[in-house]
Order: sequence, then C-alpha cells, then structure tokens
Amino acid sequence: MRSHATRIGGAMIAAALLVPIAGQARADDDVTKMTASEIVGAITEGKMTAQEVAEASLAVAQEKSGLNAFITLDRSRALAEARNVDQRIAASGASGPLAGVPIVVKDNILVSGLRATAGTPGLDSFVPTRTAPVAQRLLDNGAVLIGKTNMHELAFGITSNNAAYGAVGNAVAPDRFAGGSSGGTATAIAAGMAAAGLGTDTGGSVRIPAALNGLVGLRPTTGRYPSEGIVPISSTRDTAGPMARTVADVALLDAVITQGDVNLDGVDLATVRLGVPEELVANLSPGVKASFDDALATLEEAGVTLVPVKMDDIMRMSGEAGFPIALYEVKRDLTAFLADRAPDRTLDGLVAAIASPDVKGVFDNAVMGENGVPDEVYRKAVDTLRPAMQEAYRTLFAENTLDAIVFPTTPLEAQPIEGSDETVTLNGEAVPTFEAFIRNTDPGSILGVPGVTLPIATTEEGLPVGLELDGAADGDRRLLAIALAVEGVVGE
Repeated sequence: MRSHATRIGGAMIAAALLVPIAGQARADDDVTKMTASEIVGAITEGKMTAQEVAEASLAVAQEKSGLNAFITLDRSRALAEARNVDQRIAASGASGPLAGVPIVVKDNILVSGLRATAGTPGLDSFVPTRTAPVAQRLLDNGAVLIGKTNMHELAFGITSNNAAYGAVGNAVAPDRFAGGSSGGTATAIAAGMAAAGLGTDTGGSVRIPAALNGLVGLRPTTGRYPSEGIVPISSTRDTAGPMARTVADVALLDAVITQGDVNLDGVDLATVRLGVPEELVANLSPGVKASFDDALATLEEAGVTLVPVKMDDIMRMSGEAGFPIALYEVKRDLTAFLADRAPDRTLDGLVAAIASPDVKGVFDNAVMGENGVPDEVYRKAVDTLRPAMQEAYRTLFAENTLDAIVFPTTPLEAQPIEGSDETVTLNGEAVPTFEAFIRNTDPGSILGVPGVTLPIATTEEGLPVGLELDGAADGDRRLLAIALAVEGVVGE
C-alpha cells in the first residue's frame, strides 16, 4: 500500500488510508466516479489537474440540474479555487490531504461570500462574512467548493422536499426523495457532482440521505466538530457530518476536520461483537429486511459475533425526550444565531416567510408563542431523560461487551416525492413519514454517540439500503475502523 506524508495542524500524518490506493485512478478514468482519495493521488502525481476535476464536476452538476441538488452553484469560484491548488502544486509540490477534491456544503453551513439560505426564503439574501470552521478546515486543506446544496427547509424534515427551492431528487431514482435534511449534499455526491461533502445531523439528517443515495455518512460524537457558523436547531443535538462514497473518504474528512491522525487501526472482524437491537430491526420493508438479513449473515460468516439486545428503555426515553429538546432549543438557538450573524432579521420574520407547509406547521404549532415546549418539560428531557438514556446505553455496551450496535439506517427505502410529505406506506400501513424515517437514527442523536451508515445490497428495485453502526461516545475512530472492515465484506 502506497503512502505519502501530509501535514494537518502541524503534525505529520501518514496518509495511507486504506483502500483504494490513493495514487491510482480508476481504470475508466471517470473522475466523477472516483473517490476523494483517488482524486488526491491522481492530482498530486500529475495524472490530472484540480481544474480538470472541477470542470468535470461542474459539467455533471449542469447536466443533472433537474435533481435540484444545489441552491447556489458557483462555477467561477470553484474554478478559481481549483487553479489555486494547481498553482501551489506547480510552485512547490505542496498540496494538502484534500488537494483538488470537489466538495459540496449544505446551505445551513456558512461559507464567506456565498449566500446561506438554510433552505428558507427569510435567509435567501443572507451572505455571511465568516466561514464555519468545519467547512474552513476542508478548504484550508485543498478541497474545492463546487456549491451550496439544497435541503429540507431549516433542516426540519427528512425528505428534502423544499417548497421554496424545489424537491431534491434521489440520485438513483429521481422521482423518489433524496432523504433529509441534507438531501442536496447526498444527491450531489451520489450523482457525481462532487466526491465528498458536509451535511448536518440533528435526528438523522446526514445518515438518512446518505443511506437512501447509497453513500457513507458519519454523525460524529456531539461536540467532536466545531458548531460555530451553522444555522442551528438544537445545540444539544446538532452536529455537522461528512458524506462520501467510501468509509476511507469519510475517515479522511473526519481527520481533517478534527486535525487528527488520518490512519485507522486495523480491525479483525473475528474479534468484533455487534449488538442487534430488537426494536431497530422490527417492521422493516421487505426490501430493507432482505438486504439487512443478507448483510448480517455475511458478517457472521466473516467471524463477527452478533448479540441480540433490547433497547426498550432507551427507545421509550428517546420518544419522550427527542422532540421537547429540539422544539425548545430551536427557538432559543435560532434567535441567538440571528442576533449574532444576521441582526437585521428576526425569528418572527423568518417563521412568517417559511414556504414548506410541514415546516410552517411545526413552527406555528409547536415552537412559537404559547405553543412552545414548557420549561419544565424541556428540563426533564435534557436533565433527566437524556442522562438516563446515556447511562442505559453505556450499560448495554458494558454488559454485552459490545463494540457497536448494528441496524438498518432506515426501516424503508426512498419513497416517491409525490404524496410522501405526510405519510408513507410501510408493510401495508400508512405511517407518518418523519417518524418512520427517524425511528432508527434519532436515539443516537439524542445520546450524542457516533453513527456511521454504509451501503449494502440494493433492493430488487435497485434502491439503496444503508446499514448503520453506532458506537460508544468519543469512539469515532474505532467506529470508523470497524465500519471500514465491515464495508470490506458487505459494502455495495
């Protein structure tokens, strides 16, 4: 395996991640299908230029503009950034661990000089002057920003059916939704408009669209990434998270953002113990169930020990605590964000301009005025229920000697854009869309633990299915190492 040394945050790091070998381009040389690691290797070895990579990504974005992946696509800026990368390499041979990698950033993450709408009309003309650190660290290490991506309005939903900027189409099946709320980022990467990108995750908003588009997506331990410069919902639950085509690429982005070691420790699957929560593998669509069952069988054949576990208390407390925390904190945190970054705007004005009926209903009926969450309900959720959940989760891992838990990222595959805003059909029953799709991802968001989704076998219709691994708090690199090994045997 070839490696080359790169410097992140002043520390020399062996950038040898892994598979595939960074210095080798794919045989077909289609840059829009290459991984970030492959792109870096090809550019630094002179096989292609960053400008050529950016032009290819922009061409796909133009060709597939009907997917509505972008709110702002900035061709001139992207090409200028790419040329700067090429000039640095030509001048000194210096690059960066993300040299020339085309990325996209969700439109609730601020980038100086580009509008940050958060998918809502009230911020349509908001242009920040400071870039969020989580994005700046990628740009400082050579990434090339292609554009800002579409999303569910104010990140309050899981379809990315946005009434103001258009519904985001799934990259695999454009008539189906992309998932959300980071749907534009997922679709852009899966469709070949970028190699990697950033979303945000409050209840599943990185992992759900990554799963529905056949990508890898990481929700890091809450607090692992800087949160400044992101339009918020909940300081308790929010985090940015990377998406890419492979676990290796997501691990690379995680290392750059945290200014840490790129390398992952090797994992022998024969030593890995994965809990299979009864509550998270029940009531799955036939396609998801078949794909997940096949994946579990393959993991067992590879030596993984699967441990049936129950999370009934955790699930009960999750249902009690989740909405009160988010709905209480959005009023407080979004007001504070506007005061700091957009003082000419108010929360009342922002809410009045909401275009998507589902999001408007949430704010009108559960956030604003007398309809908001009472203080005592919020305090119980954040001070009593959440700590109890975290203790129960630690106990679950300790008593069963678990490395992680494993489950389908979503109980069902991507559904049609038309007619799915309120309900979807799961095993013959109409169920609420939002609650159905966050069922498996929401507990980890409240717990604040890391979770990574990776693609496994598709359904008979060819729709992607995601397998999620959730680990222990602050065990992000160990979880990514396990995911890399799992990807090697069940990855699509």
